[in-house]
Amino acid sequence: MHHVDAADPVGRGSSAAPAAPAASVTPAAALAGQKPTRYRWVVMGLIFLIWAIACADRANFGIALPYMKKEYGITNTEAGLIVSLFSFAYGLVQIPVGLMYKRLSEKTTGILFSVFMLLTSLFTGLMGTTSSVLLLQLYRVGLGLSEGPLGIGCTNVINRWFPPEEKGTATGLWIAASKLGPLIVPTVCIIVIQLWGWREIFYVFAVPGIFLAILWFFLVTNSPSENRFCNEAERRYITQDVAAGPATATASSRAHVGAQVTPMPWLDGINRTRRVPRLETLRQVFTSWNVIGVAIGYGCMIGISNIFMSWIPTYLVTVKGFASVKMGFLASAPFIGAVAGNMLGGVISDRLLGGRRKPMMLLGALGTALMTLLLVQAPDSVLYLGAMLMLSGLMLGIGFAGYSAYPMGLATKATYPAAFGIVNSLGQIGGACAPLAVGMLLDRYDWSSVFLYMVGTSLLCLVLLLSVVEPITVRKAGEEA
Repeated sequence: MHHVDAADPVGRGSSAAPAAPAASVTPAAALAGQKPTRYRWVVMGLIFLIWAIACADRANFGIALPYMKKEYGITNTEAGLIVSLFSFAYGLVQIPVGLMYKRLSEKTTGILFSVFMLLTSLFTGLMGTTSSVLLLQLYRVGLGLSEGPLGIGCTNVINRWFPPEEKGTATGLWIAASKLGPLIVPTVCIIVIQLWGWREIFYVFAVPGIFLAILWFFLVTNSPSENRFCNEAERRYITQDVAAGPATATASSRAHVGAQVTPMPWLDGINRTRRVPRLETLRQVFTSWNVIGVAIGYGCMIGISNIFMSWIPTYLVTVKGFASVKMGFLASAPFIGAVAGNMLGGVISDRLLGGRRKPMMLLGALGTALMTLLLVQAPDSVLYLGAMLMLSGLMLGIGFAGYSAYPMGLATKATYPAAFGIVNSLGQIGGACAPLAVGMLLDRYDWSSVFLYMVGTSLLCLVLLLSVVEPITVRKAGEEA
């Protein structure tokens, strides 16, 4: 572990008075004048970039899909299955990876994160080399298995690198990155297709991940305690060590605790706010309805996100008859709204709601249901479709950060990877069903049935969220936040 030299905290080496014996300088006194570094935000910047690229690697398939369908003669159901295979593979690895992060050493998990990022780039590039539908399916599975551990890795690092009052904001930025990737994908893909073809899309998107994996290996550790760029004052601020930490950490921690327990009677009644003990064992995690209920609700919302990502470009081209430029703009619209919603939801949750996660999740589910209802039999208007798609993305995104931050309020730092693994596993598997369901609906009905399916899954999420509690955790003495 790296230790800051605290013998001369001011750093001036003044000769005005004799130096005190080293033994008389206590650690608390040495740290009193030390200004915390802010390296956690450098880590957050890398998380943001890595997750944006990873999500772009899965989203580019939707832009290439109409060209693949034409080249390979793929039906809607077959196309839906190829899209869903990624999410099925991604979801299946979540719980095993969560257990792996719990049991392996911090150094080992940090190395594995870089390895999985490299594999994600490899399978992205391989998508451009396909010569059959079978290879498309195999590479999508490989991409899901490789990218699956990255989500847990990112949230695990956020949980360890940020104090309680910043976790919602950091998680909101992470989720915003997941929408920034799909936001830039249509424009980049259209340029690449115009210059070369659909296969080159995957080659172009494979390159950034390799570079970022190398940066992560050298700059980021799994926790601040072993990072040479993070000083002791920042470590104490992150862990909320108010007994010995700097004054800024004390004030921040008190503000957070006060906000967490400040009564909001009308909201807490609807929200079912309760004091609950932390989930300390795997048995408690796996049998918690709060975890499972949120996980299934998350699956509903991921499913809608997957439909926007994989099927809306096809809808805009085949149903609305828009050319590539209009299609690119409108396909980006849900993710413009989602990026804003992700960041807004995290900030509101942290700063205005005292760390309550459910209100934004409930608002997101209800708002998504209303916005997707307005897409049924939508007119052929770029302005109307752009507005509705953007508002749908905003409502979808405003609650997304809550699904990742919510388990942080239930589990300990040791059991959080397993708790988030369950949420992400059931969420991704539930979300994987949506693109396949869309393909089956389109082979039998029309796009109105697809939008009504999205309305129904949003309302199901709303019901599930109403059934779980908003936790105010009861911590044991000495436990980290």
